[in-house]
Amino acid sequence: MKIGFIGGGLMADSIIRGILKNEITLPQEISVGEIIVDRRKQLNEQYGVKVFEKNESVLEVADLIVISVKPQNLIDVFANLTGKFKPQHTILSIVAGTNINTLKTELNHSKIIRVMPNMPAQIGCGMTVWTASKEVNKEHLILTEKLTELLGKQLYVEDEKYIDMATALSASGPAYVFLFIEALIDAGVYIGMPRDMANTLVNQTIFGSSKLVMETNIHPAELRNAVTSPGGTTAEGLLALEENDFRAGLINAVDAAYGKAILLGASDNDDN
Repeated sequence: MKIGFIGGGLMADSIIRGILKNEITLPQEISVGEIIVDRRKQLNEQYGVKVFEKNESVLEVADLIVISVKPQNLIDVFANLTGKFKPQHTILSIVAGTNINTLKTELNHSKIIRVMPNMPAQIGCGMTVWTASKEVNKEHLILTEKLTELLGKQLYVEDEKYIDMATALSASGPAYVFLFIEALIDAGVYIGMPRDMANTLVNQTIFGSSKLVMETNIHPAELRNAVTSPGGTTAEGLLALEENDFRAGLINAVDAAYGKAILLGASDNDDN
């Protein structure tokens, strides 16, 4: 299978690394269109993949075309590639906020796969949700499943509306978690703990707690209750969180992100 990338950033790098590590295809079967010279050189030297300055060149040598540019650069992709896709091409987009209908219209091509990974995918521990238009063939669906599994856990959904929900929850989620980690470390410093010590305690606590939920499959509320002794320190801390609307604030954050994802999709449609 010949796989091409439009954009050679971190996510493309992660996918390429996973492809080669798992021997899904050979380096010479992978091509990357990247405007930055140093980045092209790095990808070629590190992985042995083909690199091109012009995106059009990727279309000539690949079947599955992965669009992995930043959202603000997508308009350039539209300008360069619209009308240049051939029937054998399938487009796989990991661009946030751009729906299948917009990609079909702007690129004048019907075989579209929309993939929403998150940042931990860069180390193979991500959560990826994806869907596809009905025109995509079985071979490319199977390949997409393999590619997304390289990034961590993956989930295929029939209804594209869940991609916007995933954008708000799992794709934006790492930012919420990073903010929580940052605040928890600062809390340790506030009560008098050295920052490096607080950093170690917090990171291991976050890692261990998440791993416990995943491996035991016990509801988080049940685990929280197990930690919370009547009249104890944890109960006092949880009360302070509730008094400061911790739970409501987090729910509102996800809801706001979801609303923005829908708005971005609607804007794409309005532009058409």
